[in-house]
Formats: sequence, C-alpha cells, structure tokens
Amino acid sequence: MTPRALDHIITSERTIEGGGFVVRRPFPTAKLSHIDPFLLLDEMGPMDYAPGKAVGAPEHPHRGFETVTYLMYGAMDHRDTTGAVATIRPGGVQWMTAGSGVVHSELPTPEFLASGGRMHGFQLWVNLPAKSKMIPPRYQGFDGNELQRVLLTNGGEIRVVAGTVMGVTGAVQTTSPMTYAHVLLRAGEEVQWEPADGQTALVHVFEGDLVANGHAGESGQMMVFERSSGGITLRTDTAAQALLLGGQPLGESVVRSGPFVMNTREEIVQAFRDYEEGRLVQGR
Repeated sequence: MTPRALDHIITSERTIEGGGFVVRRPFPTAKLSHIDPFLLLDEMGPMDYAPGKAVGAPEHPHRGFETVTYLMYGAMDHRDTTGAVATIRPGGVQWMTAGSGVVHSELPTPEFLASGGRMHGFQLWVNLPAKSKMIPPRYQGFDGNELQRVLLTNGGEIRVVAGTVMGVTGAVQTTSPMTYAHVLLRAGEEVQWEPADGQTALVHVFEGDLVANGHAGESGQMMVFERSSGGITLRTDTAAQALLLGGQPLGESVVRSGPFVMNTREEIVQAFRDYEEGRLVQGR
C-alpha cells in the first residue's frame, strides 16, 4: 500500500459548548473554519459529573448539515422533530440529517443525571452539498452492539460507523461518501486504512500516542493527510485510541451562523426567519 503524505497536524483547543460541557476541539478555531466536508469536531469530556450536575444540549434548531454523536461513556436522551426519541448509551451512535430543518435536544438521561458519572463522546458536523441542503430530515441510531467491528491481533478493535475499513462496512447510510471509525489499538497492533483517492483523510488521536505513516501523533492532535491517493498505516508501541474520518470534499461555499450552515448569506437569513416564524420544521 502506497503511503499517503501528511499535510499537517492540528492541536485541539479547549472550550465550553452546549449547556456548559467542556470540549476539546481541533476545528473550527480562529485559524481554521472547517476541513471540507467536515464542519466541526468536538470531544465532549471526559468529564466526571457529581449527582445532579451533568449537562447537555437543550432544544435547538439546525438546517443544512448533519450532526453525528458517538458516545463512549454516559447516557443521553435524544428527541427531535422527525419524531425520533432514543437513548444513546456507551458505544452507540446517532447520525441526524438536519436537511431542510430539524429541532432537537440531547440531554443526560434522568438516571445518569441522578447518579452522576463519566461522560465522554464526540460530536461531528458533516456538511451537506447544495443540492441536498433542503432534503427531508432523517435520523439513524445504532446501539454499540449493532456497530460492525474489525478484531485486531492483541485484543484491540475497529468500530466502523460508516464507510469501509479493512474490509468491514458500517451500517450508517451517508448522504455523500464518508468514513467514520473508532480505532482502539493495543501494543504492537497495526491498522491499515485506504481512503478513496482525493478524499479528505483525518486521524484524530484522543488517547495515548500512535504513529501514522511514520508521523507521531499524541492525544488531542489531528493528523490531516493530503487529498491524494495512497493509504494510511497506524501503529503503536503501547495503547492508543483514534477516530478515522474520511469524506468527499464538496468544494462549495460555506456560510454558517450559529446552528445553520448554508451556501449563501441570504439562505442563512432565510433559515433564521423560518425558525422565528415557525416554518423551519415542515408540518410543525
């Protein structure tokens, strides 16, 4: 496998998001607005909450993109205006296509709020192409035991949410070509990922240290590879965890404001007007 060249490495920044939870964020920042087709990646926690102190994201709108929540610790209740009501538990994922408009919330379950505990997960925002900005909203949710896995030699594994890694394809149906996978490496293990030619390819390390195509990355760093051909080989001498994110660049203008991401300023203004006048969500 011909190795894909590394373009650069991003070090995440810490900030406060949602109802007050701490996130570690590689982008967007003051220096980088997005990495086409991805708009945002937040690592939520890990945070250890005392009883009664856990927070989440109360009801809010979206239009023009997709939100992906992947949880490793904790429990969140999801509700949205497609009618979807679901609980996300450790290992579970929800892939919500906002499309023309959706209002949703993600809040700690009553049981988790009462007991407290560790909350740790990721939220990814995926842009929609202009032709799909106003498609009907859709919700896809999968429990941890429904995710496809690649078992590695020393007890590690790859949990494939979307796309194909090492011959295993995830269950999520994506709007544009996409890869989302969680890699758990044990000492001496190796993972080979072959993103499609020309696609964005990101390796986000969030625990331990690993080497990707000969380049070292540590927890909190995102390795951004060139949009060329070739694959990516991950190795570690100890143990590490990372996300693999791949996607077809859209090459379109990105205009964003708060919870809306469109192609023009006029479309953003219209989104706010529709929300304020109760027309963002069809049939509501």
